[in-house]
Amino acid sequence: MDDFELIFTMLGERSTTEIHRTEDSKGVPKLKADANAGGKIAGDARKQLEKRLGRSVVSKNNFLKQPENKKISE
Repeated sequence: MDDFELIFTMLGERSTTEIHRTEDSKGVPKLKADANAGGKIAGDARKQLEKRLGRSVVSKNNFLKQPENKKISE
C-alpha cells in the first residue's frame, strides 16, 4: 500500500470504531451499519481527493496476480 491507501484505510477503520463507541452499538445489523458508515466516510474522502487531483490515488502495486483463494496448495 502507498501512503494514501494506508491513510484512507485507517480513516475507515477509525471512523467505524468511533461510530461504534459513540452509539454503543449492539448486534450484527447495527455493527454492520457502523462499518458501512465508516467505509463510506473513507470512500467519500478518497473520491473527493481524486477529483481534486484529477487522478486515482489507488496504487497498482498491491494487485494480486492470482487471488489468495485460487492459489494452489503446496
